[in-house]
Amino acid sequence: MRKLLIVLGVPIDNLTMEEALERCDKFIAHGRTTGRTHQIATVNADFVVNSLHDPELRRILQEADMATADGMPLVWASRLLGGSLPGRVTGADMVPTLAHRAAHKGYSIFFLGAGPGIADRAADILQQRNPGLKVAGVLSPPPASVLEMDQGIVDAIKAARPDILLVAFGNPKQEKWIRMHAPTLQVPICIGIGGTLDMIVGVTRRAPAWMQRTGLEWIYRLAQEPQRLLKRYLHDFGYFGYFFARQWWAMRSGGGINMIPVTTTIETPPPPPPPAEPILVTADGDEASVATPVPVAAVATQTTPIMRIRGRLDVSNQATFVQQANQLLQGNPYLIISLAEAEFLDSSALGALVALANQARAGGGDVWLVEVPRPIREILTLVNLHHFFEIMASPAAAEDRRLKTNEVSDAKPGTGGWHIIRSPRLFDASTASTMLELCMEQLKHHPKLIVDMSEVVFLASIGMSTLIKVDRAARGREGELRITNCSSDVLRTLKLVKLETILNLYPDIATATSA
Repeated sequence: MRKLLIVLGVPIDNLTMEEALERCDKFIAHGRTTGRTHQIATVNADFVVNSLHDPELRRILQEADMATADGMPLVWASRLLGGSLPGRVTGADMVPTLAHRAAHKGYSIFFLGAGPGIADRAADILQQRNPGLKVAGVLSPPPASVLEMDQGIVDAIKAARPDILLVAFGNPKQEKWIRMHAPTLQVPICIGIGGTLDMIVGVTRRAPAWMQRTGLEWIYRLAQEPQRLLKRYLHDFGYFGYFFARQWWAMRSGGGINMIPVTTTIETPPPPPPPAEPILVTADGDEASVATPVPVAAVATQTTPIMRIRGRLDVSNQATFVQQANQLLQGNPYLIISLAEAEFLDSSALGALVALANQARAGGGDVWLVEVPRPIREILTLVNLHHFFEIMASPAAAEDRRLKTNEVSDAKPGTGGWHIIRSPRLFDASTASTMLELCMEQLKHHPKLIVDMSEVVFLASIGMSTLIKVDRAARGREGELRITNCSSDVLRTLKLVKLETILNLYPDIATATSA
């Protein structure tokens, strides 16, 4: 399983360049077989700072299949947090190295983005350096927002069938575009590479090797582009430094409470039980205090395995916990982790929980955190993981949640001729088509439609595109679409693309139906 370190809510993979390339090989093999797209992000401080005020970008980075440390601030931060990343794995280094590997292994690459002529020149240079490199295509579309980009781009990529797609739109546009189209691209690997192609062709020069090693490359880049980079660097250093100091202090002081460093022992749980005889798996405390599995009667109608953490879970003792959690997920894609007796989770432990959740969701399941103490809940909020996880009050509540899928609800009549559709918790590629179909069908009979966003914790670009289509369809039928109960994160996501000026937003259903 992935080894992750959480820096301000963004998971960073703890790996070297060679390990990253080996994972790319696995992604390509898996993608060729299944059609699944694996998203890779090369994360620097600017990514992290952008994610602080962009909920969509934050969720994308949290769910990326691989996120490497592109900047030295992340490496330095990891050392202060006790995770100690081995070094940078930058996009500027990865792309040429991956091209060399592709030439030897027969992978094909599609170049997307950058300025006029840049991608073509970069592809030619990489082919000259790596004889036999297969270029599946090159495309530099005109500037446009993610929501307005031509569908023909996706069609061209699908027709070319590359193994690797390099997207040079810049952050966060490239990450959002990849996430929006990943379900239909069927490209094994998509990587957002920012200005890497400019570096390959020489439009932007890289710093000398000694400056790269010592973390001074930013000074070299600033000297080349002071007008563009000075304001960004000042902004990033200020925000990154302030919020990182808060995370470091919380991790250092144990979230503001007296932390007794108790060793957490995770007992090997029994194999997942057959459906007819579910059991409760416990993993708490030292050897003397670990309870034997109890019958299902102890937790009414409980069929999801539970792991209980006692004491402190950190980089020194998380390996056993991860091993046992993996064993459980192999037999059941759902897992409940009780933190009732947990005292502290460090950045590596949080990374382990994120990796487990992503693994479970990839298998069609999920990981729920239950009985979370207030200090740990505050840490989860501080590092922006409180919406990434579903945090439930009890195992029974999590079990009940398991029975409720992320499906769109049927329309229900409201007052004043309005009909109401409740949006799913995750309004992304997994639900957008169903939501669009249901809304369009409803508009045929009732042109006054309300979409209730009260349960939405993640609104992706494809979800916003869906709302725009429904709004246009409602207006075309002389009706109206009204959006209600948006959380602060959803509102921020809409405002980043100025959709609050297009869509009709209301604080609640009562206001929407009476206005």
